[in-house]
Amino acid sequence: MLNKIEFGNQTYAIIIRSSYCKENNIDFFTDNESPLQLGYMSRDVGYIIQPHRHNLVERKINFTQEVLYIKSGKVRVDFFDDNENFLDSTLLNKGDVILLSYGGHGFEMIEKSEIIEIKQGPYISEIDKVRFDNRFK
Repeated sequence: MLNKIEFGNQTYAIIIRSSYCKENNIDFFTDNESPLQLGYMSRDVGYIIQPHRHNLVERKINFTQEVLYIKSGKVRVDFFDDNENFLDSTLLNKGDVILLSYGGHGFEMIEKSEIIEIKQGPYISEIDKVRFDNRFK
């Protein structure tokens, strides 16, 4: 299953649930202009991906996007707009993958959890993010 978290005309997140499956297929869930590409690949035994390398291409990244893979546990992700207003929450379970592409977000571990995070770099801690306190509960 695939979930897009959208508010207004903006996609805040794309979630690929652990149950997502398409036989012998490749799907990309982001458009070609997205600064971080998210795709899924299912290939039969013996399928070959031709060896390749990527060219040096200068890209401009305006804000950080990140992908989280929930290796174990259960995590609640909370979504916020650019004014730090709470929008909604959803649960992520073991094996789920989420691309956080827009807006604010926060997390609460519902169970002991292991998470693998992938994001663009370099990370510049003093200017890369704004932390805010939003007690919406």
